[in-house]
Amino acid sequence: MSRSTILKHPSAFLPVAMSLGALTTVLLFISLHGTAPQADEGAAAHIWQLLMAAQAPVVLFFAIKWVPRSPRQAVPVLALQVGAALAAMAPVYLLHW
Repeated sequence: MSRSTILKHPSAFLPVAMSLGALTTVLLFISLHGTAPQADEGAAAHIWQLLMAAQAPVVLFFAIKWVPRSPRQAVPVLALQVGAALAAMAPVYLLHW
């Protein structure tokens, strides 16, 4: 089974899409409101939190299902999922939000 075949499964591509959605939420917020810390967490912060938290069980499911079956194809996809999550976390960490 190739990586492209594994990436067609929702448990493979949904965490990446959710991380990209979270990153887009942060970048859109920055473009509209700037980088100054806000007095109150708004909708953007809650959307980011939900997207990041909701992908954890999906990544866990992917790892449990695919790593034992096909580790050579699953581990790079798992690395992609983790990398996408770290990319979504980076602006929040760097801006001390």
